[in-house]
Amino acid sequence: MVVGVAKEKMLSYEECRRKRVEENKKRMDALNLPQLSQALRSPSFKPSPSPRKSPKPRTGEKQLVVVRRSGRVANKPAPVYREILVDKVMIPRRVSKHRDLSNRVYASDEAREEALEKAEKLESDLGPDFPVFIKSMLQSHVTGGFWLGLPSHFCKTYLPKRDEVMTLIDEEGNEHPTVYLARKTGLSGGWKGFAVAHELVDGDAVVFQLVRRTAFKVYIIRVNGSEQIFSGIGTNLKFFENEAFDLSLTPLTS
Repeated sequence: MVVGVAKEKMLSYEECRRKRVEENKKRMDALNLPQLSQALRSPSFKPSPSPRKSPKPRTGEKQLVVVRRSGRVANKPAPVYREILVDKVMIPRRVSKHRDLSNRVYASDEAREEALEKAEKLESDLGPDFPVFIKSMLQSHVTGGFWLGLPSHFCKTYLPKRDEVMTLIDEEGNEHPTVYLARKTGLSGGWKGFAVAHELVDGDAVVFQLVRRTAFKVYIIRVNGSEQIFSGIGTNLKFFENEAFDLSLTPLTS
């Protein structure tokens, strides 16, 4: 009897489920859902891309504007710009004999100091009429590099602000052109020829007296004890005093 009751319940459940399936199918047919589902599964269906708007080019309104010019040049023709070649400061190279650097002789501290003391004595004898500075020669000045750096304060106060040809005047009045590099505050081209010609060695004390805007009178105190001072001091000063050129206490401009 229990089995019969269970069968009746099962039949009533199956009947209800079947009816619900039929009702759902009718509703889906009414909404056309089977056809839509089939269309979505089909590969031929491609969604149409949304139309892309092409950017509009920016067009600014062009206007002719009168160039403002000052009244002084309003009636003059427009300037024409062109490249101009600037001449570099150069001097012809001198052919010098090869020097043997293996036999360099270095001055002792005592000999160098003695030469400097004599140079300072000479500087005081020259007087304040012309600017003066002293350089004690090193190996880089007179053998290998041949670069002579000058005191920066002296260069900023008295020497030109751009590259110039500086003339070194020796004991016989001969002029030796050298290239002065303003940014590096030193003598480059031409200094080697002067150093070799006057046989400068390590320890020599060289006194530079600025007698013109771009000219030095040179005095040399030899480190080996033999005082070789180029020219008579009084004669040189009289010669330069005759020229209308005064450097006393006034900085030079370029």
